[in-house]
Amino acid sequence: MVLATATPSLETLANAQAGRYRWLRLSSRHGGARLPAVELIDLRETPPERGRWLSPPLVTAVAETLARGEQALLFLNRRGYAPVVLCRSCGHKLTAPDTDSWLVEHRYTGRLVCHLTGFSMRKPDRCPVCTAPDSLVAVGPGVERVEEEVRDRFPEARTAVFSSDTVPHAADARALVERMAAGEIDVLVATQAAAKGHNFPLLTLVGVVDADLGLRGGDLRAGERTWQLLTQAAGRAGRAVDGAAGRPGRALLQTYAPEHPVLQALAAQDREAFEAAELEERAVAGLPPYGRLAALVASSPDGSKLEAYVRALAAEIPNAEGVQVFGPADPPLSLVRGRRRKRFLVRADRGVDLQGFLAAWLARARPPGAVRLTVDVDPYSFL
Repeated sequence: MVLATATPSLETLANAQAGRYRWLRLSSRHGGARLPAVELIDLRETPPERGRWLSPPLVTAVAETLARGEQALLFLNRRGYAPVVLCRSCGHKLTAPDTDSWLVEHRYTGRLVCHLTGFSMRKPDRCPVCTAPDSLVAVGPGVERVEEEVRDRFPEARTAVFSSDTVPHAADARALVERMAAGEIDVLVATQAAAKGHNFPLLTLVGVVDADLGLRGGDLRAGERTWQLLTQAAGRAGRAVDGAAGRPGRALLQTYAPEHPVLQALAAQDREAFEAAELEERAVAGLPPYGRLAALVASSPDGSKLEAYVRALAAEIPNAEGVQVFGPADPPLSLVRGRRRKRFLVRADRGVDLQGFLAAWLARARPPGAVRLTVDVDPYSFL
């Protein structure tokens, strides 16, 4: 088995450093292509105009790129037109039925969609809570909204959106990639669908609209995933090799937190320093790859029975060396498809028999019929 990537996970990196994996390091890009220059745009100093999402430095860079006959990619890992729809009369935020997930506006189709459950509905004319007419407004940008701004600012530019909504099938994706590679698109607004594996010789500018997006929340791997995704997105720029266009690449990252270690490492293109700092933090906290985790999620349509069960389960936690149990607590999504949810997070040292601990614990308090319990050892998602 060969694991090939420019952005390995920290677990894979630790295995390579420990000698469990043979490590073959490629010191340069294919064909002599150079890494793009990475710059941070501090949105506190140069914010976008009101109602806009592209800062003046990024707008200028796109204009200069188009004037040279080159291509730009604007990256935002958020599908649709806007991630939140709320009522300006009462402040209600529209969510999917029986779920905490916000409805995302998709203006191309005129629908509100839940990306968690797949629920979809036409955008209503009135607020479903206060019934105020024409009071629903879109909050925040998605790729459709960014493309709308690009069309307004650069009406002569040929633009397209690359996301799983606009290219739902493999054939559609291939056709769009071929158009981009042939120079038939000037500005591509894209989610992570375009961040990996594509080679566009005329693409010299990558603009990351919201570099802070993946750093929000309490996910263990937030910094690692942001590093991986933004490195991959920025790497689309300046991939022309010697003998082709030979055009240098440039990546501009819009951020409200330019001092963040992940963004500082991206700007310095210092992967080793970032990985060393992340691994040190994990080692101090005993988190993967130096410890193990397990997530226990209990759910029920009956909130009172759920609460009674998780309290009983908490009272039966065994005493064990090298194990910590956190919870019960509400996960980020505490209501999904009509079921209330509570979560425990278990952290264990590497030498602990985590499965044995869980088996002993769960045998002491089995869930009643109204409660469902799922156990995820080494969880990758924390929703």
